[in-house]
Amino acid sequence: MSTESFEKSSWGWQLSLVQQQVSEWLEYQSSRWQRNLPQLPDGWSMSPWLQDLLTITFWLLLGLFLAWIVWRLWQEFSPYIYPWLAAVGNSGMITPKAAETKISTDDLLLRAQELAQLGNYGEACRCLYLAMLQQLDQGKVILAQASRTDGEYLQLLRSTVTTMQAYETIIITHEQLCFGQTKIGAENYQQCRQAYGEIFP
Repeated sequence: MSTESFEKSSWGWQLSLVQQQVSEWLEYQSSRWQRNLPQLPDGWSMSPWLQDLLTITFWLLLGLFLAWIVWRLWQEFSPYIYPWLAAVGNSGMITPKAAETKISTDDLLLRAQELAQLGNYGEACRCLYLAMLQQLDQGKVILAQASRTDGEYLQLLRSTVTTMQAYETIIITHEQLCFGQTKIGAENYQQCRQAYGEIFP
């Protein structure tokens, strides 16, 4: 067996090397810190229960601080993580049949108009909402994904567009339609239609 067939490095070895360096650095910092502490009088000692309490308090505060950092990072990056995970999980799973069943934006707008004439303003607003998402997806502003919530769309739009009023009108109406107790009427539909016209003139 030739020597070239052996691994020169591995992830496990690299990780153990980093762990060793971090522990040595922490030990060095700890010894430096202890040398700088004032000398306590002879015979003075801290009770063991107080030492345990201080140790527990330190680790609890450190854990809470780290949990807060993770929570803030999650709030900031979750709108980007979900689509990435969905894209990784669904890569290669889109079939031509699924792409063919997608309704065009023009068809959605026509359907919205027909539903409004029939008095079904809620479904008409839903069609405008779907047409807006499809336009954003086609323009590569925001990729439309079924797993996204209205709040996630609003958060992503705030970071990409300058005027939010029209987007908020359509998205909040859709949210009320899905989760609210308010009835969507002709006035709501007209507001959504006007907002859609402002976004996509």
